[in-house]
Amino acid sequence: RDTIILTEPTLIVAGADTHADTIQVAVISMTGAAIGDREFPTTRTGYAAAITFLTSSGQVERIGVEGTASYGAGFTRALAAAGIEVVEVTRAVKSTRRLKGKSDPLDAYSAARTALAGDGLATPKDDAIAGLRALQIARRSAVKHRTAVINQLKAMLVSAPDAVREKDRGLTTLKLIEAVARCRTDALTDPWAQAVLVAAKMLAQRVQFLETQAETLESQIDAWVTEANPGLRAAYGVGADTAAQLFITAGANPHRLRSEAAFAALRGVAP
Repeated sequence: RDTIILTEPTLIVAGADTHADTIQVAVISMTGAAIGDREFPTTRTGYAAAITFLTSSGQVERIGVEGTASYGAGFTRALAAAGIEVVEVTRAVKSTRRLKGKSDPLDAYSAARTALAGDGLATPKDDAIAGLRALQIARRSAVKHRTAVINQLKAMLVSAPDAVREKDRGLTTLKLIEAVARCRTDALTDPWAQAVLVAAKMLAQRVQFLETQAETLESQIDAWVTEANPGLRAAYGVGADTAAQLFITAGANPHRLRSEAAFAALRGVAP
């Protein structure tokens, strides 16, 4: 009778160098020896092929991925769904790249060896935080652009014709925007004055549009953080924007922060 010998699968560690259109995946042994690397497209089919490449090379202990919250976000989700442990690694420092060269395979192997060493690793942020971050980015952009447009409007009115400038003199910023946004541009006969008033009206209406966007986004942010952690939102002095930033900083993964001192340093409030 033939004897069947069962062997355990080889343990491997992998690394991924991510880009907008491609990912480079490299596999090494537990002793750091290179096993192989391949390039895949950043599509669902490409992610599936990359995972097949990994699992066919051995039992994946972990994989280090560069840019888990940017170019590597889709691959990170696919790996997590396949039950493969993902750790976030930082890009190689410039001095190392100058010594060893720069290429996608080299960067992928570097990510794999960093994951094997276990130094400077981080847990990828919770996927739900990406939605909150998107809302916050859009809101802050709207608020910043609104301020810029208000400044443009006020600067334009300083040198505007008297027929335009004197009409709204002394109004608060809010009243000024409301008055200019609803003014009648055909009430002026002077082409120069009419052109300035048309431009000012467009700017004022843009301010109102951006204000509406900012308020809508803030409402969605408030609803998100209130549902996620009602106690945090109810704390004195913690508004929707502050609560959102706390979530984004911690990434809904408290184990990313090993101590209160680390959290304080990350928030910029350490002495």
